[in-house]
Amino acid sequence: MAQKRDYYEVLGVGRNATADEIKKAYRQLAIKYHPDKNPNDASAEDKFKEGAEAYEVLSTPEKKARYDQYGHQAMGGGGGGGGMNMDDIFSQFGDIFSGGGFEGFFGGSGNRSGGGRGMRQGSNLRIKLKVTLEEAALGVEKKIKVKRNNSCKTCNGSGAKNSSAVQNCSNCNGSGQVRRVTNTILGQMMSTSTCPVCQGEGKIVKEKCTTCHGEGVTPEEEVISIKIPAGVADGMQLSMSGKGNMPPRGGMAGDLIIVIEEEEHESLKRDGSNIVFDLYISFVDAALGTSVEVPTIDGKVKIKIEPGTQSGKILRLKDKGVKDLNSYQKGDQLIYVNVWTPKVLTPLEKETLEKLRTAPNFQPNPGKGEKSFFEKVKEFF
Repeated sequence: MAQKRDYYEVLGVGRNATADEIKKAYRQLAIKYHPDKNPNDASAEDKFKEGAEAYEVLSTPEKKARYDQYGHQAMGGGGGGGGMNMDDIFSQFGDIFSGGGFEGFFGGSGNRSGGGRGMRQGSNLRIKLKVTLEEAALGVEKKIKVKRNNSCKTCNGSGAKNSSAVQNCSNCNGSGQVRRVTNTILGQMMSTSTCPVCQGEGKIVKEKCTTCHGEGVTPEEEVISIKIPAGVADGMQLSMSGKGNMPPRGGMAGDLIIVIEEEEHESLKRDGSNIVFDLYISFVDAALGTSVEVPTIDGKVKIKIEPGTQSGKILRLKDKGVKDLNSYQKGDQLIYVNVWTPKVLTPLEKETLEKLRTAPNFQPNPGKGEKSFFEKVKEFF
C-alpha cells in the first residue's frame, strides 16, 4: 500500500496555516499541475489529484480536526484520501477559481461534467475486514478475495472487436467535448460540455468486443494482500489506490476502501491505546500475596501480587498496550485487581472465618489521613 504524503507537505504550508493560506497554496498547485497544461503527463495528473485531496480535507474544519489528531487513517474513502475523481476535483473550482481568470487561463470551463478522455476514474470498492485485538494492536498482513471490474483481456479495455473497429467521434473530432457559442446582451459566450454522441470518450466503437460486449471491462476475482498497520481501531478506513473498479473503455481504476471491524477479545478490553484486564483473586491471595498469569496481546505473563493488596488496586504493564498509529509510542496494560468474595461456604470455612472476624488485622482500618479508593485512582492517572 502506497504511503500517502502529509497533506500540509503536499500544499507546502505549515500546520498553523490559515484557511486563506491553504486556499492560495492549492490554487497555485492546481494551476501548475492542471491536466490541460500538462497533457499526457501522468505524474502531473497524480500531483494534481494529490493536491485536490489535501485541500478537500484541510479546507473542511471537521475533517481537518480529525486529520490533525489521527492522520490519514481517520480519512478513508468518503472524507478525502481515496474517494475523489476528476469530477469531484473540478467541482471545487467554482469556489477556488471564481473571479480568478481560471477559465480563460486554460481556454475552457473549470467544471468538466464529462471529464474528456483519460480523465475518468472507476468506482471505489468498499469492504469490511475483521481483525482480532491482537492483529489490530500488532499489525498483520491479510489476503482477501475481491471481485472487481478489470480491463477486458480480449480487447485490452477498448471495448472494440479489433483496432479498426474504433473511430474518432465525428461530432467532437475526438476531443470528447463540444463547444457552443451563444449570443447574449453582453456579447458572444462560449461554453464547453461533454459530447453527447461519444459521452466524452472521443471515440466510437463500431463493432463491439464479444467478450465484454463493448464495455471494455469484465468482472474478475483477485486475491489482494493487505497490510494492516499496528494501531488501527474499529471503524477506521484504509485505502488502496487503483484496486477498485476500472471504468468502461479506459481510464484509471478506483480505490479499494477497507473498513476495519475489530472483534471483541474474550478477556481483554481496549481503551484507546491501553489494554484493560480485570483480575479476580481470593482474599487469601490478596492477604498473603501470590503470583498469577495474566493474558496480554503478546501472550501470557506472570505477575506478582504483593501481600496486603487491596481490591481496586491498578497494576501497570508498561508498553503492553497498542502502538500509536502516528508515532512509535505504545500504550500500557492496566490490570484492575478485584478481590473475590465466596458466596457459598462449608461449615468448617464458616467456623474458621468466625474465629478471624474479631482479629485486629482482619478489621478494616484505613487509618488517619488515608485516601479513598477514588482519590487513589485519580492520583494514579
